[in-house]
Amino acid sequence: MHLISPADERLDALHAALDAARALKPDGMGLVGYGIAELRDGDGRTKQLVPFRNLITDAGDLYIAGKVIVGIAPASPSAPTAANGMKLGTGGTAVAKSGAGGALVTYLTASNVAFDATYPQTANLGGGLGVNSVYRTTWAAGVATNSAITEVAIVNDQASNATSTAGNTYSRALITTVNKGASDSLQITWNWKALGA
Repeated sequence: MHLISPADERLDALHAALDAARALKPDGMGLVGYGIAELRDGDGRTKQLVPFRNLITDAGDLYIAGKVIVGIAPASPSAPTAANGMKLGTGGTAVAKSGAGGALVTYLTASNVAFDATYPQTANLGGGLGVNSVYRTTWAAGVATNSAITEVAIVNDQASNATSTAGNTYSRALITTVNKGASDSLQITWNWKALGA
């Protein structure tokens, strides 16, 4: 007679639950990221609008999952390190969940800027349509002046004037090249959309 250990029973039960879940219609829960980079001249006129999509990194997945369970008893997990700003770069490596594409490739010195004063925010899109987590950062005139800005990241180490590791990068995007002159401002509005049903 073969004895089944409690650990084997739990594993078998987990496999059975997974098989059952595969047969269900997906509930639509998930996150997608997208945004707009807006370049304005010294008079506030829009010079360039750049729509983009992003990839939430492995570190970003851990961040989101950790935020969902913060403080819930009885385990009461602590919060992960909060996202606190964005950084810019001039690299072109394809975005990836981890590794070289999971962080800024070529950091733009002094582009480490905190989120704008009233951000992040949530925007409820209505019944069954999902909810946006909205991040916004503005690089004022004279900050991060560069003719070839091509990448942006949401990070948890904004205070560090250096590139962020993949572990500190929650989301990264490649954008159409932005030429930010000394009198220009750049504002990036970035949404993480929790999908509706």
